[in-house]
Amino acid sequence: MTDQQRHTLAAKTEVWTPVPAVVKVAAAQAPQAAPSDALVLLGATSADLTQWRSVNSGKAAEWSLQNGEMTVKPGTGDIRTVENFCDIQLHLEWRTTKADPAKTGQARNNSGIFLQDKYEIQILDSYQNATYPNGQAGSVYKQTIPLANAMRPDGQWQQYDIIYRAPRFEGNKRLAAGFVTVLHNGVLLQNHTEILGTTEWIGPPQQPAHGCAPLKLQDHGDKVSFRNIWVRKLD
Repeated sequence: MTDQQRHTLAAKTEVWTPVPAVVKVAAAQAPQAAPSDALVLLGATSADLTQWRSVNSGKAAEWSLQNGEMTVKPGTGDIRTVENFCDIQLHLEWRTTKADPAKTGQARNNSGIFLQDKYEIQILDSYQNATYPNGQAGSVYKQTIPLANAMRPDGQWQQYDIIYRAPRFEGNKRLAAGFVTVLHNGVLLQNHTEILGTTEWIGPPQQPAHGCAPLKLQDHGDKVSFRNIWVRKLD
């Protein structure tokens, strides 16, 4: 299959309306300390990336780390947590580089946070950057359009707070869907949204049975940075 054929197929699951309203938010604040019962996956004092592994090699993550900020090293591949998770409360902060005017839509500072390695909440520079709304920042990728666009300008820190209830399985049978609530810079984007299955670039969602699984961050070829990532187990 050629790249053109793949992009033609991918376009079939793009949804372009409605376009979420833009909501202005306050400037980013300094990172706050994680709750006492949280597992810190990336903090201000993190000296290494021992909580993360390369998806490709299974070895230590190859992304860069400086002053508690982790940045995608394009071409090294996705990274995932060492630990597995089911139901969680997740906090993470992310920042895109200054926008390149030549890059628009999905090509502008793209990444993603995958819950249980399968369900992507999109990370994208969606500040004055048109794309299909079910693929903009805060979408359940290619499934659910966010309720608003709460992006700060590029170069500023963004904040996601996510409450996730994992799907339930018995053997290969799905007994209950997963659900996710997402706040972006304090603005509600997903309100107990049902996750239909895996978030696919091409084709419909799939519903493979699985247990607890890692969180994954995507290398989409852009130098997106992360800081202050922590998680609380809710199960």
